[in-house]
Amino acid sequence: MKKYLILLAAIILSGCGSNTSIVSSWRDPKITVAQEHFKKVLVVVLVKDEASRRTAENRIAASNEIFKTSYQYLNESTSQLTKEQKLKILQDENFDGVITMRLVSTEKETNYVPGTYTGMYYGGFDGMYTNVYGYGFGNWYGMYSPSFYDPGYYQETTSYMVETNIFSLKENKLIWTGTTKSEYVTDLGQTVDAIMQAVVAEMRKDGSLPPK
Repeated sequence: MKKYLILLAAIILSGCGSNTSIVSSWRDPKITVAQEHFKKVLVVVLVKDEASRRTAENRIAASNEIFKTSYQYLNESTSQLTKEQKLKILQDENFDGVITMRLVSTEKETNYVPGTYTGMYYGGFDGMYTNVYGYGFGNWYGMYSPSFYDPGYYQETTSYMVETNIFSLKENKLIWTGTTKSEYVTDLGQTVDAIMQAVVAEMRKDGSLPPK
């Protein structure tokens, strides 16, 4: 599971570390994120590995002061509490919203990258064979470029599907959900950034957030 959050966090705000896009999304037609005017939002990354969870949550929390990491409030000391008791903790701490993220699936794809061929070409003179005679071997040899072939190859890429949910604690309901697909994941923090950027762009598009 540890590797999954490294991959997951390697998926949240279009960073250089990954190529991230929205696959699907839904919002409550009766309420928008903008209407909620969230002041304090809990960020929950749903993975078992604690180090990965903290890395991802810290990354998101650093992007806006209203975001707070869940490990500060929901951790080993609260693991045995009931759902109602956990909700009361959040209410007592004046949370009005929750963002959750979880890795839904991974998909492997194999694509063939075709090879390239560069043939001979003539160069170095004004025209084909113009004034060729009289030139030394060095000039003649310089007219040619060696041909070469770069063979094709198969490249395997892994895509990571991450679900992002936004809950209103005041309404006690899900108000937005979206799934992102990330490829070429190389850096956890950059992918987290990429996911969040994709999510925000989609919410601006569907009216959950006002346009810039």
